[in-house]
Amino acid sequence: MYDVEDIRADFPVLKDNIYLDNAATTQTPVQAVRAMEDYFFKYAANHGRGAHHLARQTTDHFEDARETIADLLNCPAGNTIFTKNATEGLNLIARGIDWQEGDHIITTLMEHHSDLLPWMELREKGVELTIVEPDNEGHVSVEALEQHIRPSTRLLAVTHISNSFGSIQDAQGICKLARDHNSLCLIDGSQSAGHMPLDLKKMDCDFFVTPGHKGLLGPQGTGVAYIKEPNSIKPLNVGGGAVRSVTITGYELEETPARFESGTPNIPGVIGLGSAVKYVREIGVSDIEKHERQLAKNAAYRLAQIEGVEVYGPQNRGAVVPFNVRGLNPHDVAMILDETRQICLRSGYHCAMPGIDFMKLEGTVRASFALYNTEEEVDALVETVEQITTLA
Repeated sequence: MYDVEDIRADFPVLKDNIYLDNAATTQTPVQAVRAMEDYFFKYAANHGRGAHHLARQTTDHFEDARETIADLLNCPAGNTIFTKNATEGLNLIARGIDWQEGDHIITTLMEHHSDLLPWMELREKGVELTIVEPDNEGHVSVEALEQHIRPSTRLLAVTHISNSFGSIQDAQGICKLARDHNSLCLIDGSQSAGHMPLDLKKMDCDFFVTPGHKGLLGPQGTGVAYIKEPNSIKPLNVGGGAVRSVTITGYELEETPARFESGTPNIPGVIGLGSAVKYVREIGVSDIEKHERQLAKNAAYRLAQIEGVEVYGPQNRGAVVPFNVRGLNPHDVAMILDETRQICLRSGYHCAMPGIDFMKLEGTVRASFALYNTEEEVDALVETVEQITTLA
């Protein structure tokens, strides 16, 4: 197991803040920031578009990042596409499939809006959508999904770990269900990549998306989309860098991943992401998962012991702990935590309104943990919430 105090030195903002908003974005280690600085100060050029030594060096670092991330996820680097976030990856897939009127998609009420709105939008093309309800802990079982499978079901799109309740779905079982019914399967790994070991080859999903700025510790404006069969998807954009040849009558696209990455990409961001993922790998994802889950388990248990506090989600949860203080608005609780102890966490609907509404809640306060959080920070959270209950 790693020494938490040692790695906290790599995240300077933690010196003066208790940062528990990691489900929204994590802090980026100084090593990744320095990797981006090196790009700007030592070899900045465009990617894949020049024979000079700076362009070659830029391309090498960019593609090294792709290899690093593909290795973490255990998937082919050639099928690993850089996006600006998970939302772009989800829209790339939603708009890239050749949908036919009457096609059917299954998703769940536990989805982030980014894994819900793109499928809703397809109703305009005659695509039918079923949104499956979870149990009272935020789980959607394989059996519950199977009840809604039809001969016309073309895609199952499910979040791996709920960003609103921390419930963990059976991604491998869901992918097997899709295969058994000749359907495609998409897993939204926004809350699982970097937080738990992943093996996309074993999972056997058709699509997997994740942002770079959450569990992978990378900068904002980066993301990854894995596509098992790239030729089945039409690129979201076309232009420079994505084409092999162009005439006045048409064009021929490059192979994957270039065909999906037209235009100048976020080169420094991708290089920073690659460095951050190396950092995650060196620490060890299994150890990160154990540490984060233990913090979340302790926080959930201790908060639930406070009279007037309601905690939501399953006992076996990811690194997400949503709660409310009875009689107080979630935003007020979050503001008090921030103003009194500089505890930074999220309040509201967490871009997951249908799931929160289904649980008959008007938002929650959400504490979410990362590899650098400590038991002392859990103590501070619990002690401050206990004080806040006297205000209700």
